[in-house]
Amino acid sequence: MASTYDFYRKLSALPQGKRLFSIAFSQKAPYFGSIHLRVDEMSPHFAQISLPKRRAVQNHIGTVHAIAACNGLEAAMGLLAEATCPKDARWLPKGMEVEYLAKSTSDLVCTAESTAEDWANGPDVPVTVKATRDDGTVVVAGTIHLWVTPKK
Repeated sequence: MASTYDFYRKLSALPQGKRLFSIAFSQKAPYFGSIHLRVDEMSPHFAQISLPKRRAVQNHIGTVHAIAACNGLEAAMGLLAEATCPKDARWLPKGMEVEYLAKSTSDLVCTAESTAEDWANGPDVPVTVKATRDDGTVVVAGTIHLWVTPKK
């Protein structure tokens, strides 16, 4: 069975491939479909998605709802984990710590980053996440902790 990362590399090489992968990824994890994400990049130790500011993800003051931003961060983390996790291991999200730093007044870019050292020191693997506005302002930042264990 091909991995999610293999599927991304194969599709992203095609015209409209990232768009098609984004749709497929949102179908595999339907909750991610609620934010209409677009996968920008997926690689070991890094992933980036774009989250459009649209009415369905706005709160009562017209900014992107904090939970929608967290959904985008979790999607980016999942892509990173799929591209980074060793084939003989599995990963599960263990917890999320985030700070809301500014209003989310535009589309957001959600990124997830880790290092080889983070993964070598498992099974608790921290993934640094952030959501950034169009003007470069970080609006949400934090860490998602993964629990990485050998497959049985």
